[in-house]
Amino acid sequence: MVKVKPFAAIRPPKELVEEVAARPYDVLNSEEARKEAGEKSLLHITKPEIDFDPIANEHSEEAYAKAVENFKAWKERGWLRQDGKECYYLYAQTMGKRTQYGFVLCAHTDDYASGVIKKHELTRKDKEDDRMIHVRIQNANIEPVFFAFRDDAELDEIIRSVAAGKPEYDFVAEDGFGHHFWVIDDDALISRISAAFNGRVDAFYVADGHHRTAAAARVGAEKKSQNPAHDGTEEYNWFMAVCFPQSQLKIIDYNRVVKDLAGLSEEEFLNALGEDFEVKLESKPRCGRPAKPWSPDALHVFSMYLGGRWYSLKTREGRYDDNDPVGVLDVTILSNLVLDRILGIKDLRTDRRIDFVGGIRGLGELARRVDSGEMKVAFALYPVSMDQLINIADSGNIMPPKTTWFEPKLRSGLAIHSLDEFKH
Repeated sequence: MVKVKPFAAIRPPKELVEEVAARPYDVLNSEEARKEAGEKSLLHITKPEIDFDPIANEHSEEAYAKAVENFKAWKERGWLRQDGKECYYLYAQTMGKRTQYGFVLCAHTDDYASGVIKKHELTRKDKEDDRMIHVRIQNANIEPVFFAFRDDAELDEIIRSVAAGKPEYDFVAEDGFGHHFWVIDDDALISRISAAFNGRVDAFYVADGHHRTAAAARVGAEKKSQNPAHDGTEEYNWFMAVCFPQSQLKIIDYNRVVKDLAGLSEEEFLNALGEDFEVKLESKPRCGRPAKPWSPDALHVFSMYLGGRWYSLKTREGRYDDNDPVGVLDVTILSNLVLDRILGIKDLRTDRRIDFVGGIRGLGELARRVDSGEMKVAFALYPVSMDQLINIADSGNIMPPKTTWFEPKLRSGLAIHSLDEFKH
């Protein structure tokens, strides 16, 4: 079973939350962050390079030092304050008509090492190292990781009861997403939540934040090795996560655009596709108007934009193995039968001929990238399901790169977890 505990969050007063809270560090480049960051924004802590003119190297010693300076200043100014007791928190996000609810809590670093916290993507050491530096220098988890867990009836009931009360924070961010946050400080309810997770939830699944999870676990192991008096009760054994019941989450598509057809003409490329797919023209330009976007409507069916036209690609029988949890994924089918076999793209992580577009940007972005001449062809995929993600993680397999896209992203700055011992 997983190990969880409450923690005393460092967080903004409710009247400042909209000014402090920010989008995650990895969804903005430095220029975008500088434009977006107000005086009190957490971006001055998560992307401190924006405080220099010109913008500093984000991995420089001066940027890291500025991050520490800013975190200290935000606490001294009262823009961030620590709660007086260890609590659980409920965090909800609204996108359109859908709201998802997750518990903000501390997960245990040992669970990552033992595989109770399960991953579905590979991590890169350089990215782990960068996140590890931020945790180490701040002695805190400034931004949470994003976990899923199998539904539990009692935890679902607790979510409903807490959400029926008035939230501590309740605002709509500039991107149109709603953010709602409740403090769970009742001792009896805290005990129920701990007992439910520690007694029945057998695994956490990393939805987003593989590098932050790995970095937190490495910092915990590092501090353990440096502490001859380590007894397992230290706060550095824990890190902050937002954990959502599986049924609350929806994965959206993560699409591909490719720069060229590897020397093939459009006709030759379409013929080559015909070996493994039923290729059908779905829409084309009419009366001076661009072709109407066509979205895949089932697994193993792809949408392709080529030469101003939208095509459907239905995978022929026998081209994939339903019993292979990785081989049955549409990202694998597309990679094997199109990107590799026809276009010669062997490594999605390193090949510069391919790029990836989150489904939140819509099919219009795929058409724009092709129509501009920047790319030659675009592919839209049917989204991976949470069941597929869990099956991959449970089997110990790894998904291909850029398979899952979760939206909305967790808002940073609603809660921070200090690795210092909490003084009751």
